Amino acid sequence: MGNSILAPIQNELELVEVRLREAVKVDFAPLLDVFEALIGSGGKRFRPALAILASKFHPADPDKVITLAVATELTHAATLIHDDLIDKSPVRRGSPTINSRWSGTATVLAGDFLLARAADIAASIDDLRVMRIFARTLMVICDGEIRQDFAGSNWPPNRVEYYRHIQSKTASLFAAATEGGAIISGASEPEIEAMHLYGHNLGMAFQIADDILDFTADQKQLGKPVGSDLRQGTFTLPLFYYIEQNGQGAHAAEMMQTNIDGLIDLIRQSKAIEHSKAEARQFVQKAQDALAIFPENEYRRVLIELANQVVERTS
Repeated sequence: MGNSILAPIQNELELVEVRLREAVKVDFAPLLDVFEALIGSGGKRFRPALAILASKFHPADPDKVITLAVATELTHAATLIHDDLIDKSPVRRGSPTINSRWSGTATVLAGDFLLARAADIAASIDDLRVMRIFARTLMVICDGEIRQDFAGSNWPPNRVEYYRHIQSKTASLFAAATEGGAIISGASEPEIEAMHLYGHNLGMAFQIADDILDFTADQKQLGKPVGSDLRQGTFTLPLFYYIEQNGQGAHAAEMMQTNIDGLIDLIRQSKAIEHSKAEARQFVQKAQDALAIFPENEYRRVLIELANQVVERTS
């Protein structure tokens, strides 16, 4: 995501950084260290940007908007802690993960603590509707992780479950950010619904793009091995297209056991990648169409351009 297109909200994003660092200040030194490392390692700050941009179509209390943006990013950070534990990932953004240094129990509790901190910050907005959206989003995220854990790597892969998973894992928090921003700004009900749709569809496109990158980027760009989802038994859209196009279900199942590197190469070189990108672009189009209700201004242009960049990004 090019930072230049976020120039109209650069001041707000800088405030988010300051507030994030304040938010993770805790008394227990080991916890403080891991939180500061996680927040300090950067990340795209995509979700805070969405919360801010969604609030820009009506006069909004700037402090409440920044508060929402911070709560959204802390929720995302907490889910990364849990994700890394579930995936047994040793590294994130080039740094050792919490689960590579701490016990599973302590890692889960660190993520829980950050979720509670995010909820506490969201509650300080003093808007019951925003709070309820936050609580429901946390439930959806956790429900998705539990379902994936129970499903394991059952063959054949289930495409309906894939869409449910990316909705819970990614799209739900994108939608919470945009819907929350609209509510805080006093937007009308049709506008709030439009922002929800924008966030949902953008989140679906974003996760599909992530799943494509898992095959097409190199290890240095990814910060993890190419095809790591498939190696862990997580089935994503490129695999579904590969199986469909080639009638290769049985062959792919066998290669999963005997030659996963070969299967990853076959998927990389197949039309499955382009078909997955085309589907991501369909979600981008739906997201952009949802913005038709809003006046043409620089913030709407940024939201449209952000959506375009989601599918074309390389990291």
